Amino acid sequence: MRNNRSKKLKAKKTKIIVFSSLITLCLLVAGFFAGYKLKSNKLQAQKNNDNKAVEAVKPAAEVKPEVSEKPAAASAELVITSVGDCTIGHDDKFAFAQSLPDVLGKNNNDLGYFFKNVADIFKADDITTANLETTFTTANKKAEKEFTFKAPPEYAKAFVLGNIEGVNVSNNHIYDYLQQGFNDTLQSLKTANVNYFGEGNKWITEAKGIKVGYLGYRGFSYDNAFLKKLQGDIEGLKKEADFVVVNFHWGEEGKYSPNATQKYLAHFSIDKGADLIVGHHPHVIQGLETYKGKTIAYSMGNFAFGGNKNPSDKDTFILQLKLNFTDKKPDKYAVRVIPCSISSVDYVNNYSPKPLSGTKKDAMLQKLNKLSPDLGYSIKDQF
Repeated sequence: MRNNRSKKLKAKKTKIIVFSSLITLCLLVAGFFAGYKLKSNKLQAQKNNDNKAVEAVKPAAEVKPEVSEKPAAASAELVITSVGDCTIGHDDKFAFAQSLPDVLGKNNNDLGYFFKNVADIFKADDITTANLETTFTTANKKAEKEFTFKAPPEYAKAFVLGNIEGVNVSNNHIYDYLQQGFNDTLQSLKTANVNYFGEGNKWITEAKGIKVGYLGYRGFSYDNAFLKKLQGDIEGLKKEADFVVVNFHWGEEGKYSPNATQKYLAHFSIDKGADLIVGHHPHVIQGLETYKGKTIAYSMGNFAFGGNKNPSDKDTFILQLKLNFTDKKPDKYAVRVIPCSISSVDYVNNYSPKPLSGTKKDAMLQKLNKLSPDLGYSIKDQF
């Protein structure tokens, strides 16, 4: 009985020991896995920190500063030329002998004859213009007036041969043969590739990247309507061209000084944006003037002039401006005058203007300077 009880107690102790061992083993295993996981987490955290540290010291990409380079200012230099009345024609009410077509015939009908002495001067510049004071037409019906000039349409080629690119057609002789004569004249100029301006036409030409615009008017008088149109034309052209030249056919024949109308229109035009004023009609030269830094040539006189076989005053001149532009804006200019005679001989008009030299040139410059009290500098034949 005692032995049985003793066996039962021993078996119970054995179970307790086994159970305690299992519990201890489970706790050890659980502790091992918990420690491993903790260490693993610490290692991962350390790795992440190490990576962050590496990223923190990684050099930044090089950033180049933006450099705004301003382009160099574009500059240009032009020489523009103007001459006076060119009447390449004849009034058939007067004798043919020693007339312009008669003299041309004696020179083999070479249309290059008229400008042969000045063509090289015009070729060396950038733009040359003249006042065309005749008609190129075959029409016979003409205006009832003292002088009416015309020439065959092919005479227009004389300007091309003389290196004259454009002509003013706004004057008191452009309608000598009425509307038909005017229309024929414009067509003759187109056929010969001569540009024209005036009578509602403008001409814009480009040289060395600079646009120069030309306008032409008869300026014997004015009213508010004329001034309004003149202002509108100048302001409109100023938006299209970098330099604006206005030609006026005005003044009184035989007068060496401009009248009040000439002065008013010249100043008005410059006030509205014109850069140069070129005048013609008096058949003699008038002075130059500087107004608000701009040049006014009140009368260029005659040039290749078929309207008189032997005028007493043969003085004329070639006006040249050397214009300097920066970014297409005029910033300075120089003026020179080349004294000329309308004839290459003294005793008669042979319709072929020629530069003067020696004492004749000096006398002409002295005369023009005396006529130009408001110019502000002395006129010379060199820039």
